[in-house]
Amino acid sequence: MLNINKPAVLVIVLFLVQFSVGQNNTNSPYTRYGYGELVDVNSGEQRSMGGAAFGMRSSSSINPANPASYSVVDSTTFMFDVGLTGLFSRFSDPGRTKSGFNSNLEYVTLQFPITKWLGFSAGMLPYSFSGYDFFDVDSIKTPNHTSTPTYGYYTRDYSGRGGISQVYSGVGLKLFNHISLGVNAYYMFGEVTNSRAINFSNAGYSSTKSVQDNAISVSSFRFRYGMQLFHTFKEKHDVTLGLVYEDRAPLNGKFVQYNRAIPADTVTYDDDFGLPVTYGIGLNYTFDKKLTFSADYMMQRWTDALFFGKTDSLNNRAKIAVGVEYIPNLRGNKYVERMRYRAGLNLHDPYYKLAGSSPAKNFGITFGVGLPLRTSNTMVNASIEYGKVGEKSLFREDYFKITFNATFNENWFFKRKL
Repeated sequence: MLNINKPAVLVIVLFLVQFSVGQNNTNSPYTRYGYGELVDVNSGEQRSMGGAAFGMRSSSSINPANPASYSVVDSTTFMFDVGLTGLFSRFSDPGRTKSGFNSNLEYVTLQFPITKWLGFSAGMLPYSFSGYDFFDVDSIKTPNHTSTPTYGYYTRDYSGRGGISQVYSGVGLKLFNHISLGVNAYYMFGEVTNSRAINFSNAGYSSTKSVQDNAISVSSFRFRYGMQLFHTFKEKHDVTLGLVYEDRAPLNGKFVQYNRAIPADTVTYDDDFGLPVTYGIGLNYTFDKKLTFSADYMMQRWTDALFFGKTDSLNNRAKIAVGVEYIPNLRGNKYVERMRYRAGLNLHDPYYKLAGSSPAKNFGITFGVGLPLRTSNTMVNASIEYGKVGEKSLFREDYFKITFNATFNENWFFKRKL
């Protein structure tokens, strides 16, 4: 076993959790809608497989997407996973283009066994991101006493920041050798702020500025329930069916609007926000511990969730994800034989509306590798995703998202022999 100071590791975990609070990983104008850009609960290796996760069940990685997977943890193993992302985006409309880059520490998770049939996991994950800064210029006709019209020019500035984070803990219970049940409890917190400012600069409106800040703050609990049915056929065929479910839940959100014009005022709403019913199904098939195929379907019924006290303000969000992983030889002498090669794709609906209509579907194509360390069971994963949001006739984002994560897998729970 590696000589690791375990209390120090736990201190590092807490530090990373604190560091990740308030971090951002987007600069997209689309994050001004709803609660910002939603982030699916996927580890780094799952992202390189298109985000498919519900049927994944592995003793060498943490799968917070389905808490039933925690029961597969080895009885002597402590696992710790930390993920970092970088996002390069290119925004375009019919008249112009703009590029941007963001990066941050995105998630921290850990997992360990309680008994041989019960596993525990906890960590911190993002739920949504908001971050953008853009403007446009327009004019209005101003009254005068001459026959020549004059115009007042003004600039509209839009900016947003913040996001919603979630701390979770969960358990997975193995039953009858082929069934596992699990539950995650989440505490959600954070704030999303959207600002609008109008600046007039001439024609009788010199230096006039009107600013409006909208802030949604969150402090709430929710639960996710999971099940996995798994079996090995003829020693080489491993099949797992995964199911997840979340019921509707109040978001306990507080909305505050600050109008910094003349006269200034403040508007406040409480408890007018909610989270949707979510359900998903996933199938995972592995042949001879080498070749894995995984596929997921998820639905979030946002049309039934409260948003500013009303339902049907948002769209239902369906997501399909498929992925594949290939390991040439798990115990091969050559390092490249023990590497893990991954690819995948996903297709999903935006959950917000634009001008009362549903935007075009978004998609992502992913590739990645898993790099095992020679001296331990630790795995370093790297993935890249190319994706599209929106459409160029209105406003389109093309992005490359790079994710690096390391899953530290160490033997903590065993007695040394003299």
